[in-house]
Amino acid sequence: MAGDEATPPPFDVTIPSSARMYDYALGGKDNYAVDRETAERIFAAFPDLRELVKANRGFLTRAVRFIAEQGVRQFVDLGAGIPTSPNVHEIAREVHPDACVLYVDHDPIVAAHSRALRADGDGVAVIEADIRDPDTVLSRIEDKGVIDFAEPVGILFIDVLHFVTDEEDPAGIVARFRDHVTPGSHLALSAACSDGVDPESAEKVTAAYKNATTPLVPRTRAEIERFFRGLDFVSPGLANMAAWRADGPETPGGLAGVARKPAS
Repeated sequence: MAGDEATPPPFDVTIPSSARMYDYALGGKDNYAVDRETAERIFAAFPDLRELVKANRGFLTRAVRFIAEQGVRQFVDLGAGIPTSPNVHEIAREVHPDACVLYVDHDPIVAAHSRALRADGDGVAVIEADIRDPDTVLSRIEDKGVIDFAEPVGILFIDVLHFVTDEEDPAGIVARFRDHVTPGSHLALSAACSDGVDPESAEKVTAAYKNATTPLVPRTRAEIERFFRGLDFVSPGLANMAAWRADGPETPGGLAGVARKPAS
């Protein structure tokens, strides 16, 4: 529910959340005053961000559908965020009605909403865990029994790695999941890119995130490309997220791509 409830939830709603700000940008209602106020400051500094958020959601939809069309029937959505239709399992099940999806997020409100709204019977599960601890995440995924890592998996890092600092080793996190999945698995990834963005606007945006639950770390194209090491890009490679397998106009500030794990 949007707004400030009479009974405070068991987490600090005075600190803006990246997941709830994303929800607000998409027109959702699962956000609080501090999220909306911070998001509006960011929009003022970088007006294209609203379109970028929509472009990111469009990339997710196209990427999941593409991966499912390659025969992949199971997905792990890392840093899944607050449920927004269509969800990953809804997209995947348009191609494979038996597709299995496991959602992962470390934010308590996100996990709570996910359990309430994404629980869709067999083959859909949610765990509250932090992708910055990939071994624990993988262990908990195994424990759930929803994902069979002996079969190809679609690993999704959508709009999440720019909330992981360099010290937390985002490339190492991706590599840990890459190494755990079988050949034929796919990685879909989108991230904030500093290339082509006005430096003053970028500084204002990153400053706004300093008081949020996670900082924002935009990266260069070369830095984002490194996340795909050991994988084979599918066409069109790393692209503007609004234009990945789409004809729409490009929106500055974000890159996205899908890559396949080859046979060793």
